[in-house]
Amino acid sequence: MGEERELALVTGASSGIGFELAKQCAEQGYDLLVNAEDSGLEPAAGRLAGTGTTVRSVRADLRSADGVEQLHGAVRATGRPVAVALLNAGVGQGGSFVDNALTDEMDVVDLNIRSTLHLAKLLLPDMVRRGAGKVLISSSVGAMVPGSYQAVYNASKSFLQSFAEAVQEELKDTGVTITSLMPGPTETNFFHRAGMDDTRIGRSAKDDPAEVAEQGLRALLAGRGKVVAGSMRTKAQAAAGHVVPDRAKAVAHRQLAGPGSGER
Repeated sequence: MGEERELALVTGASSGIGFELAKQCAEQGYDLLVNAEDSGLEPAAGRLAGTGTTVRSVRADLRSADGVEQLHGAVRATGRPVAVALLNAGVGQGGSFVDNALTDEMDVVDLNIRSTLHLAKLLLPDMVRRGAGKVLISSSVGAMVPGSYQAVYNASKSFLQSFAEAVQEELKDTGVTITSLMPGPTETNFFHRAGMDDTRIGRSAKDDPAEVAEQGLRALLAGRGKVVAGSMRTKAQAAAGHVVPDRAKAVAHRQLAGPGSGER
């Protein structure tokens, strides 16, 4: 029975938006191959299996090329084509660029940019040969904002946004679609992991990850190029981002993300 269902690959699936994307893929009738690097993956896979879908979990650290190849090897081992790939794994890092450790900043580059590019390079050629497939790339409304005190993170999302839109154009006549998902601040473990618990943005009200995932998956399945997902507040902020000068956005971001800004 499981073999009759199409296969969805979801990275960063142990919690947050990634888990909700995987859950909603299962509800849409997909079998799942889910990935994360943390110990929460197996419990998450167990909850996903409770939806009645077939779930395979692959714990691999996508910050390394070996981790990406390990995941792709697991895809190949299924002997099945990937119908939808949701490239959601990502990490942030708050704080001053001058003060942050280089290894922490490079983790952002390696996971957000390198792993996404590497996986897309491995998955897209087969999709193009088949003339079918859908890819979701998790960008951010932060792609539109010079991210003071999140300088590398926001820049990584700017890369992904540009990359997604460029490859969309290259593949427009192939039957393969690319969708960029642009959430705003969302109620996940992101800000805690990024060391931003004491910031205004870390302490602010945030969007529901299930709502973000639902809007993202709907856009993916419809073949839309991008979607700003979440609350009307987030959508309004994204709309303002098109007209506010970059310098003003950088100043505003400093007020939200500066260390200790949530305590003032």
